[in-house]
Amino acid sequence: MEKYDHKSIEEKWHAKWEEESLYRTGEDRSKKKYYVLDMFPYPSGTGLHIGHVKGYSATDILARMKRMQGYNVLHPMGWDAFGLPAENYALKNKTHPKIQTEKNVAYFKQQLKGLGFSYDWEREINTTDPEYYKWTQWAFIKMWEKGLAYESFEPIIWCPKCQTGLAMEDLEDGKCERCESEVERKPMRQWVIKITDYADRLLNDIDKLAGWEDSIKEMQRNWIGRSEGAEINFKVLSLCKGELEAVVSGESKGPHPASPCKGEEIKVFTTRPDTLFGCTYVVLAPEHPAIGNWQSAIGNWPEVEEYIKKTKAKSDLERTDLNKDKSGVKLEGVMAVNPANGQEVPVFIADYVLANYGTGAVMAVPAHDQRDFEFARKYDLPIKTVVTFCHSERPEGERNPSQSKQGEQFFSEKEIKCSQDRDRSFAIAQDDKKGAVQDDKAMENAFCDEGININSEFLNGLPTVEAKKKMIAWLEENNCGQKKVNYKLNDWVFSRQRYWGEPIPFVHCDKCGTVPVDIEDLPVRLPEVEHYEPTGTGESPLANISEWVNTTCPKCGGAAKRETNTMPQWAGSSWYYLRYMDPRNDEALVDMAKEKYWSPVDFYVGGAEHATRHLIYARFWHKFLLDIGVVNYEEPFTRLQHVGLVLGSDGKKISKRLNNGADPLAVAAEFGADALRIYEMFMGPFGQSCAWDNNGPAGVNRFLNRIWALSGNPFGESSKNISSLLHKTIKKVSEDIPEFKYNTCVSAMMILLNAIEGEKGVSKDDFAKFIQILSPFAPHLAEEVWEKLGNRESVFKSAWPEYDEELIKDETINLVVQVNGKLRATIQVAADISEDDAKKAAFDNADVKKWVDGKETVKIVFVPGKLLNIVVK
Repeated sequence: MEKYDHKSIEEKWHAKWEEESLYRTGEDRSKKKYYVLDMFPYPSGTGLHIGHVKGYSATDILARMKRMQGYNVLHPMGWDAFGLPAENYALKNKTHPKIQTEKNVAYFKQQLKGLGFSYDWEREINTTDPEYYKWTQWAFIKMWEKGLAYESFEPIIWCPKCQTGLAMEDLEDGKCERCESEVERKPMRQWVIKITDYADRLLNDIDKLAGWEDSIKEMQRNWIGRSEGAEINFKVLSLCKGELEAVVSGESKGPHPASPCKGEEIKVFTTRPDTLFGCTYVVLAPEHPAIGNWQSAIGNWPEVEEYIKKTKAKSDLERTDLNKDKSGVKLEGVMAVNPANGQEVPVFIADYVLANYGTGAVMAVPAHDQRDFEFARKYDLPIKTVVTFCHSERPEGERNPSQSKQGEQFFSEKEIKCSQDRDRSFAIAQDDKKGAVQDDKAMENAFCDEGININSEFLNGLPTVEAKKKMIAWLEENNCGQKKVNYKLNDWVFSRQRYWGEPIPFVHCDKCGTVPVDIEDLPVRLPEVEHYEPTGTGESPLANISEWVNTTCPKCGGAAKRETNTMPQWAGSSWYYLRYMDPRNDEALVDMAKEKYWSPVDFYVGGAEHATRHLIYARFWHKFLLDIGVVNYEEPFTRLQHVGLVLGSDGKKISKRLNNGADPLAVAAEFGADALRIYEMFMGPFGQSCAWDNNGPAGVNRFLNRIWALSGNPFGESSKNISSLLHKTIKKVSEDIPEFKYNTCVSAMMILLNAIEGEKGVSKDDFAKFIQILSPFAPHLAEEVWEKLGNRESVFKSAWPEYDEELIKDETINLVVQVNGKLRATIQVAADISEDDAKKAAFDNADVKKWVDGKETVKIVFVPGKLLNIVVK
């Protein structure tokens, strides 16, 4: 028989599938649906890589099996084509992003079709299509109407190379994730979405995502970063001009008369309001807006200004590194008042405080925060203990850990030292009814745990939980602060100062202010221009297109200017899965009846790098659409699976520089698309990283050629062993595909093929079942063999085979025999052996006899089909 000619057979079936519209999604909503989705790709100029093929092969296998099981399957594909990568690539290659994107999309599509993926191309979408982004613009206007979208002028994360503002989610290791440049803080007018209004729902509903991997759910929780505490107001005082000059020159002595600094306050957020009595200084982020207001009161302004400048060059990751040397500058002439005790404390700026977390200011309690402790030590600031170990929680007889016997120590040496410091402080506090505090110069580390309060007046003796409550109540009663919930998640910076993005559908009118474009006038189309380079001024390139910018106000009809910032790439990708359900709807984002039928997505597969950014944005967008009555469900994705990286043959991440990858189409041309698909599934567990082996596809190609050769042999009868093994394989493949255990599926089919070849015979019916379970993995080969077997319709229109319970039962098993819970023998017995026969077989076994002879049998535990445990004494 001729060798399997994968090239001609693949071409044949690609044409037939397209001619018959085999993968078109059905409209029969009486059938049970199944929606399997890939995270749609950014169509880069380099095309698909072998990492893409891994994820797309996996979803294709699942989609094909579900079709054969009678489901109405939605398995679509589209393009996330807006954004900085496309614009930067076009600039580099001196072309237009629209032209380049169209070329890239065409190439990607050619690759996907060439590898035999069963997408419904009639539902193809593209985020750069005005008929698509019309609904992105519509949703943004609806957010504005609900008070979720607003303009803001404040320091943002600015990438000097990409010439645009970024959201926190656009950073990796504190750098721009697109160009790896160091970012800086730059005040600019921005559009912002109040995603924080949904923070609690985004956090709480993670518990409803039973089909998500725990690691991804935990990443979402950490990114949202909810923390409870208090916002506390510190009044700001500044010295009068004469006294300030005296302080700076060193001529002034003694206390200095201070006056309120224009009635200003510093608001700080803390999760430990119980430690307020231990605050000995206040720290502001160098970008804090109040600093500029106090310029005239700050006696060392040049030094402060220089520090602020240096901070701009540092990434957030570098600034918050716990191991970094703490640095800062005192604001000479400015003091803050601790509201708990009226004590005046100095104010510093330090780069370890970030403007985008909390209020951009912290109350420093060096005795109970390690960063504050190290800073205080460096600048010789007071360290005041206000929390000690809770003595009642110490183990009996270990009230002082330093008294522990060797080998019975309950605490580390660091904790022992801290405990000794706390015990000394506690003793002092007991002797001082006023709760006076001392400077703990002898401390070696901060004590950051919970305990009981000391040196804290009305909080003394209270455990941490109660002290927090009482302090918050006191702050609220005295108008000094309030209970506050804070999030690591920031409001979403939604502006990009670039050309290649969705226009923001607003105009600016001198009379009416900022006004949305009328809904009936959507979409606001991106103008086609020859030049779209960044302006260098911080404005979008659109600002230079006067004929597009100048327009009329939708409200008053007067002269107005269009918004020139564009949306981020994340905008179009936040809701694309909904548009696949109803891609040609001109009247609505999605028809609610269609959405109710298709939603939620049953299985979503993509890269782990989107575990925070895309998934948080998509969940937020979905919940907003739920609130305005567009969708029917709380969460968009039922099951989520990340794709493990495909590494180069050298075990390193694939890169052009190392030239360690493989071109998918080149591999498919040499060994066949089916060989490539199966090899990527066979490399290892789907969610784990695995290294590419250039010899791997060749091995799979030989496996497929053996099946092809078998299809040309005369069929006979299947032995009982082959029938049993076939039905076990059907069961395993049917159960492992939905769990993405593809490597075990392939292994099971290889074992089955070996057995069939070894017995030199299989029935035509059994061989057909084998081809059916192989078909999602090797669709081209399966179609050709299925046709050779005399079938007129596609194998994917056949019913998925079911296994026979009787045939998967083993005639014999290996029974584990234990004596007092320890393995003593493994004996082969009938699969349906009774307990009495199992006992007899066990006691007759020589390896068991030596452990039970002469001993009294107390109990026997028999687990049918598995083990027998004999308990003796």
